[in-house]
Amino acid sequence: MIDPKFLRSDIQEVAEKLLTKNFQLDCESFNLLDSERKSLQSKLEKLLQERNSHAKKIGMKITENGPADNSVKELKIIGEDLKNQSNQIETELSTVKHKINAILEIIPNLPDSSVPNGKGEEDNIVVRKWGSPNTFGFDILDHVELGNNIGQMDFDVATKITGSRFMQLSGQLASLHRALIQFMLDTHINENGYEEVYVPYIVNSKSLWSTGQLPKFENDQFKIDDERNYYLIPTAEVPVTNIYRDVIVDQLPKKYVAHTPCFRSEAGSYGKDTRGMIRQHQFEKVELVHFVEPQNSWQTFEQLVTHAESILQKLELPYQVVNLCGGDLGFSSAKTYDLEVWVPSQGRYREISSCSNFLDFQARRLKARFKKDGKIELMHTLNGSGLAVGRTLLAVMENYQEEGGRRIKIPTVLQGYMNGSEYISGLKG
Repeated sequence: MIDPKFLRSDIQEVAEKLLTKNFQLDCESFNLLDSERKSLQSKLEKLLQERNSHAKKIGMKITENGPADNSVKELKIIGEDLKNQSNQIETELSTVKHKINAILEIIPNLPDSSVPNGKGEEDNIVVRKWGSPNTFGFDILDHVELGNNIGQMDFDVATKITGSRFMQLSGQLASLHRALIQFMLDTHINENGYEEVYVPYIVNSKSLWSTGQLPKFENDQFKIDDERNYYLIPTAEVPVTNIYRDVIVDQLPKKYVAHTPCFRSEAGSYGKDTRGMIRQHQFEKVELVHFVEPQNSWQTFEQLVTHAESILQKLELPYQVVNLCGGDLGFSSAKTYDLEVWVPSQGRYREISSCSNFLDFQARRLKARFKKDGKIELMHTLNGSGLAVGRTLLAVMENYQEEGGRRIKIPTVLQGYMNGSEYISGLKG
């Protein structure tokens, strides 16, 4: 959540910055509500002072003349009237505060000054590239055709079991999917210094609200239909970040890695990337989450990006790093770098990781704080995919395919996880 004090101090500046995210702040409505809040707050404080002063008078009269004195009875009637007035003002103030909070919770985080202007992904800026796309001397196949050729990827079976946008893997391909997960975890734990955590795959609405998924992205969530307001997690970011909800820690930084399934309804994305594994309702992800002191926030952001990059480099997959423009930036993010891996069948780079710095935006909702030198302040939160497993699998399949599409070379760094196997061989033909 945006800092209300900063918003009130210069609402026009905030509004101008939010235009970068294609968000129009209704300054007039907010200012009217805030003026009403100030007026009601002032009235309430005055009434409470009168009530306190009046209560002292009653106490003095009772001491002087006893509780049955007529003047005491008259003072009590006045006191009751003051109480009713203050209760009424409190009710009105509570209503106004609720309206203000309803505005505050839909205001996105302010973009950092280094975020480029733009309306959508076409305005994103490539920061750097690594590796060169392979030049195949044969007709390349996409991962769906490759999976079918080797007989170890079946979307029809998954559709029968559940519905569209699910997949079923078997044999060596299922093993490769699992190997990727273990390889990512091992790299981040042993080389990049993360602590592994295991977290629930179901969260409550408070957890989703605290990280910014609610209320804006309600339709993108898979809600469990019961009275407890439980949801399947859209990403491990939600449960891991909520570890520090309503917590004051004595020492930072903290950095965690978690492997979880992720569940997304993909509302509004119908007709987009419906083929194969690019956009599914259920997928696996290895997530990296940081909690840091504010002065270390941007340095940590750059480290986070390099940690995600290290997986792609070890797999020898060509990729590019992209600075998202304001119009393509997430609700809670102040800045995001996307890692995009080369997908041969599409002849383009596709997102495989998003690394974001949220500054204190999430922490304000979470009330996630740290104590240093006797002072308590909000921590900064950051996270990124390290990586999305399904998209990594399809990138490996397509970039390491061999002519005829019935054999896929296993990247060298993964062969130890695959009992030394060098290839995934087709079961068909």
